Amino acid sequence: METLNLEQAANFLKLHPEELRCRAKSGRVPAAKVGKRWVFIESDLADYVRSLYAPPRQALRVTSGKENILCHSKNAVTRGTSTLSHPPASALDALLALPTKPKRRNCTTS
Repeated sequence: METLNLEQAANFLKLHPEELRCRAKSGRVPAAKVGKRWVFIESDLADYVRSLYAPPRQALRVTSGKENILCHSKNAVTRGTSTLSHPPASALDALLALPTKPKRRNCTTS
């Protein structure tokens, strides 16, 4: 079991030493502060890096053709339809043609 100091661990993780110190202090990276120095165990850092890997994607399942496969697109609502109701053009024209009040004139005299 090999131990690393801050600079060696930062080099191992390809991080700036100050960034690694902040992550170790917050507990995001496994480390221990022995006296005034941070100590990292190399195998713990390797496990930490492995924990950051993306989860493996599930491969497509190949079927024998005997299974009843439900195709979701056939059960979906027809594309292009909308549940919004738009007012007819004449109602829209009526709304746009609402009368407006005339602007008030300035009543001050000079």
